[in-house]
Amino acid sequence: MQLERALQALDPIVRPIASSEQIPTPAPIAAEMLWMAHAKTDIAGRSVADLGSGNGILAIGAKLLGASRAVGVESDPQAVAVARRNGERARVDVEWRHGHVTSFRDQVDTVVMNPPFGAQTRHADRPFLDTAMAVGRVVYTFLNANAEGFVRQRIEDAGGRIDQRHEYAFPIPHLFSFHRETAREVPVLLYRVEAAKG
Repeated sequence: MQLERALQALDPIVRPIASSEQIPTPAPIAAEMLWMAHAKTDIAGRSVADLGSGNGILAIGAKLLGASRAVGVESDPQAVAVARRNGERARVDVEWRHGHVTSFRDQVDTVVMNPPFGAQTRHADRPFLDTAMAVGRVVYTFLNANAEGFVRQRIEDAGGRIDQRHEYAFPIPHLFSFHRETAREVPVLLYRVEAAKG
């Protein structure tokens, strides 16, 4: 698949930050999510925001699939620099914004994100979920399967409606000193959420 190959070629973040849970989105899973969103008419011709954009994989992928506008929001300046280089190499025009996710207030058609799961910093996912629900018409978010009850409640409390749920196993490489295994798989869910818009 051409999209998957393009995403696989992107540079990773060299020194990921453990407290920010900078776990890369695997290219095959990112491509599958983006094609799914594309099939639902949530990408082509739409404005798309990638909250916690990391190396830019989801924002770049959205632009490759025809998003009219793509914005990547990331608090780590090193990651923003990597994403910018990746976007240039992929020859796509993405707006890269350095700042905390809560600083993003633009209304967009679609939010795509692989936010922190809250494993290292309790409730780290909350500002991502809350911002996504506030700015997006439709939200595609990955979440730790073990936190499904909390995330579902948070979304429903904000008036969102989950209309798709998919299961994945994220391969997590040995990235941080506290990782005990060379690699392991973590059960991850993908939600498609229709946000409540007045």
